[in-house]
Amino acid sequence: MKNTFKNIDEYFMLFPEEVQEKFDELRHKINTQDSAIEEYIGYQMPAFRYKGKPLVYFAGYKKHIGFYPGSEGIRNFGKDFAERKYKFSKGAVQFPINEELPFDLIEKIVKFRMEEIDHKKS
Repeated sequence: MKNTFKNIDEYFMLFPEEVQEKFDELRHKINTQDSAIEEYIGYQMPAFRYKGKPLVYFAGYKKHIGFYPGSEGIRNFGKDFAERKYKFSKGAVQFPINEELPFDLIEKIVKFRMEEIDHKKS
């Protein structure tokens, strides 16, 4: 993307209202996991950090929302993605734009990433 966004709201404005609503729900679900979670723009997409460390990112596309929890986040939940028939790669999972977001799974992934950050030595 050629745009440079100052904040997540600016990013959301690029998308149709129904997609913005999904983004808002996803943003809310992530932010309510812990008061230490902060929003920012990373790699020109909505991003969240926990205790100063990257937590998860997401981005909108024509047919899906890409969710980026890092390679361990993907590896740990690969079976869940396969069972729910989501496309996924080493670093991302695709949630179809025309389906409800799997908030139960997203919550588990965010918690997993927070635990990962809490236990990393750095």
